[in-house]
Amino acid sequence: MMSAACTSSPFFFTGADEPVQFQCPIQETGLIEELLSLLQEGNSKSTTASPNSGSDGSNRGVYSVDERKRRRMTSNRESARRSRWRKKRHLEDLTEEANRLKMENRELKNRLGFAAEKCHVTWRENERLEAESLALWARLSHLNRVLVAMQTMQQSQY
Repeated sequence: MMSAACTSSPFFFTGADEPVQFQCPIQETGLIEELLSLLQEGNSKSTTASPNSGSDGSNRGVYSVDERKRRRMTSNRESARRSRWRKKRHLEDLTEEANRLKMENRELKNRLGFAAEKCHVTWRENERLEAESLALWARLSHLNRVLVAMQTMQQSQY
């Protein structure tokens, strides 16, 4: 990234009639230069032939080799900066999603543990009730046999 330095170097804006020179007494960060060069580009495109036409009025002939190299470096730096920002944002999004999924996983494990405990308690209660049911059926069967025996005895006495 370019170091910030106060500048008063002139910038030229080529308008429809004549070039206008103005001073930029603010700190350069590369962004201002890029914006101004884009502004100059836009203006030169509107007054010249298509950039792909290969005519003498194309952008390539307007700038010196050093200027094109400097502009390309600035553009590459900005592109790299945007790429790093996107990568950082993507990493932050992935980290946030991973944390959310960890919390959801912990919640689901807790719910599963609670359901498993409830299932175990219900299973034990069901076993107890089955055993009690068998005992009651056995007692009922025994009482039924006693009743039949008593009725048989009563009938045999009459």
